[in-house]
Amino acid sequence: MHNHSHSHDFHGHDGAERKRTTRVLIISLVMTLGLVAVETLAGLHAHSLALLSDAGHNFTDAFALLLAAFGIYLQARPGDQARTYGYQRTGVLAAFVNALTLVVLAFVMFYESYDRFVHPQQVSTTTMMIVAAVALALNLGIAMALGGHGEHKHDLNVRAAWLHMVGDAASSAAIIGGAVLIRYTGWQAVDPILSVLIAVAIVWSGWGIIRDTLNILLEGSPKGLRLADVKKELGCLEGVIDVHDLHVWCLGSESRALSCHVLIEDMPPSESDSILRRINSVLGSRFEIFHTTIQFEHMKCILADEHCTTAQRETAKTKQA
Repeated sequence: MHNHSHSHDFHGHDGAERKRTTRVLIISLVMTLGLVAVETLAGLHAHSLALLSDAGHNFTDAFALLLAAFGIYLQARPGDQARTYGYQRTGVLAAFVNALTLVVLAFVMFYESYDRFVHPQQVSTTTMMIVAAVALALNLGIAMALGGHGEHKHDLNVRAAWLHMVGDAASSAAIIGGAVLIRYTGWQAVDPILSVLIAVAIVWSGWGIIRDTLNILLEGSPKGLRLADVKKELGCLEGVIDVHDLHVWCLGSESRALSCHVLIEDMPPSESDSILRRINSVLGSRFEIFHTTIQFEHMKCILADEHCTTAQRETAKTKQA
């Protein structure tokens, strides 16, 4: 017997919150593209590799913001006959692509930094400081808007965009400090050194997103959740004899799903309903799992050819043979 619980609307997002987040993303996208143009022109004028690197970082920020907005739009679409779980993983895919662009950008910056070490150039520190200060203010403002207390603050897709902005704000602050150091020491190597440090920070932030998104795409267990803990909690419930064939995975960056077989005493379905309610209550309150598929069994389950079948059915098959 299969029991399905859909007590949580895992497809839905609050409309007002979704619109607010999307509006912030689009406004941020337009402002970021404007900053990219300014930093590119200023970087060429000042001969600053750090400013050009930051312009490149901001361009990936713009791409991240665009993907984040598109991902939120798709995540809100309900499931259909072709995609019964909906489109929640589009946000995860967007985050994965964002993180990959970060890593690619970082390696380009490493190469350019090496070239600047070999062929040093005089930089305009005044232009560096002014443009970096503008970039710092803009990126901090966008990061604060994205990192609010809305329902999307834990979404990997939005988190990837937020990391882009925080990382670039840190880069801008480093450029300001580097420009001051160049002005008072004349050490031109500070500019490519800053570019290398920015690239390292980009790889560091991008790797966390790549790891988390790959885990979801490969249907790994949710981060921070142990199957042994889930099995232990369910095994302690009244009426539950054994829990096996347990699987927990993420539908999106926030929604979790579970399927398992639960051994109980032989009883009518109406009497087992109370056990099902207790199980779903624990899964929801303790592990934030609201989409469940639970199969009740009253015979010991045996594993054969990676499929779980009851001993009674296995015996029947033997007799028929």
